Amino acid sequence: MKKLNLTQISLLVSVLIIALIGAVVFMSIDDFGDKYTDNRTEEIRSTVVSYVAQCYAMEGKYPPDLYYLQANYGLQLDEDQYIYHYEIFATNIFPDVQVFGMQKAGD
Repeated sequence: MKKLNLTQISLLVSVLIIALIGAVVFMSIDDFGDKYTDNRTEEIRSTVVSYVAQCYAMEGKYPPDLYYLQANYGLQLDEDQYIYHYEIFATNIFPDVQVFGMQKAGD
């Protein structure tokens, strides 16, 4: 059986270190994407809440649904990428507004 010399050992160690660094970089990029998605979802929710508050300030009541805001206040909803939950209890009680990002196939 052939023994490994110092050059072969150092090459093997170098390849292992590069593979480890690649794995760490890949995991970091994936984590960054998840944080970006969470931040973007919260920004969209904040925008919807602003439109709801604007409607209340202008009309003295909260909108019956998000489609009302689209039709009357110019709110744009990306229903291909996000799920919007809007539940109103009464016209003078702030509604429950939630936004969820949709998972892509394979994620």
